[in-house]
Amino acid sequence: MVEIEEEEDRVETTDERAAGPPSPDRERRPGVWAALRPLILRAHFYAGVLIAPFVLVAAVSGLLYVWTPQVERALYDDLLRVPASEHSLSLSEQVRLAENEVPGARATSVRPATGPEDSTRVLLDRSVEGVPYREGPQTAVFVDPHRGEVLGISESYGTSGALPARTWIDLLHRELHLGEVGRLYSELAASWLTPVALGGCLLWLARARRRGTRRTLLPWSGRGEGSARSRTVSAHAAVGMWLLVGLLFLSATGLTWSKYAGANVTDLRAALSWTTPTVATEPLSDSPGVDAGIDRVMDRARDAGLDGPVAVDLPRDHVSPYVVTQIERSWPTKADSAALAQDTGEVVDVVRFADHPFMAKLSRWGVDAHMGVLFGVPNQIALTALCLGLVYVIAMGYRSWWLRRPDRERMAGVGRPHPRGSFLALSPPLKTAVVVFLAALGWAMPVLGVSLAVFLLVDTVIGLRAGDLSGGRRAPRRPRPRSGLRSSPAPERPARPRSDSRNRG
Repeated sequence: MVEIEEEEDRVETTDERAAGPPSPDRERRPGVWAALRPLILRAHFYAGVLIAPFVLVAAVSGLLYVWTPQVERALYDDLLRVPASEHSLSLSEQVRLAENEVPGARATSVRPATGPEDSTRVLLDRSVEGVPYREGPQTAVFVDPHRGEVLGISESYGTSGALPARTWIDLLHRELHLGEVGRLYSELAASWLTPVALGGCLLWLARARRRGTRRTLLPWSGRGEGSARSRTVSAHAAVGMWLLVGLLFLSATGLTWSKYAGANVTDLRAALSWTTPTVATEPLSDSPGVDAGIDRVMDRARDAGLDGPVAVDLPRDHVSPYVVTQIERSWPTKADSAALAQDTGEVVDVVRFADHPFMAKLSRWGVDAHMGVLFGVPNQIALTALCLGLVYVIAMGYRSWWLRRPDRERMAGVGRPHPRGSFLALSPPLKTAVVVFLAALGWAMPVLGVSLAVFLLVDTVIGLRAGDLSGGRRAPRRPRPRSGLRSSPAPERPARPRSDSRNRG
């Protein structure tokens, strides 16, 4: 994540010597890659040094979150599991028990037991003034559906129903427990992950063209070759390429939760009709105040094909319907939902996951895979390998930077950055292209666009002050004088007489 340039520079120097002095046309008109490479190197270097700590925190906290389902089941086993029995109380009776446990609270949602060893979870509304319902923690009462006992009370968060331990790790990953300010950290990490990974990919492709794909993808096959830094850079680049698709996936799906880029994604989905459809809550009840009851509603929902784990949202008033939604997020996804009339319990609208727009399905699958729940344990193992690989890439990047320090014998000092002024050294068309690209990034991912614009501004100012706007390109070598133009050779010295001791008298 820091740089991949020292060995490339050596190869380029060798190639230049073999090719002879560059022609004026070649020096004046470098290729697009030759012109952009110094800027990409400098951006990759600074992004690696400055942004990598945020990415590292996201990788470690994400690794912790991947295994929170197992942690949650272990920590809250007494609330989630019950002894199996053939007899069960009605759902309405279980809801009554939960409401009696917290006086003044009203049940808003129920997650019925799915298996004989599962408890029923009843969510209660204990709205705090100034905190809208569902934005803060909800009170969850766990009921034994067989014995009719309240197992305990806990806070529950979000639509996933996360309990406190999982929520604590989730907030660490999302905002470092710093609130809205902390969300900028995760958006900064997710936004920069894509350009850093793609920049590293471009640098790797240039290296692979010179050294061969196999050698650059499997640098350990030539163990012992090159300097310590060269081997470190090779390992950094190779593992980064192995992880490239996964890193781009994590970046794209992670941005859907972000504050600024996430809002743009939501607006784009709405404009292109890629949003997730919801059940209609009309028509309202024809008999206000008449309630068919949650048990009848569950029977009708099961008849409509809503099997497996479900959440039942209770009516908000005397005329609104019940809404039953499947909450199984493992493959194959079950996310059907149905609205049922409050007075009759009959189904008035059904939305099938199979009928969702493809992009809405893709978004659902992407989020679930990002959280490690889409394919169960294999999904968790893949994310674990991805997070550990990312930590390794960051560590190798920092080690490469450390080995790049000017005085290897001293512990003080750090690796030197790449040549300044790489942006000003670009041709006008390339400058325009970079500015347009930045503007597009600034609209789509504002945190990335702003931070990258600041980098370019600082890079330009430093280049102006240092008077180095070459962008790291070498000055052209003067051609050696050709025959006929060479200066006269120096006169030869007369040979000194050679003494021979054998001729002495």
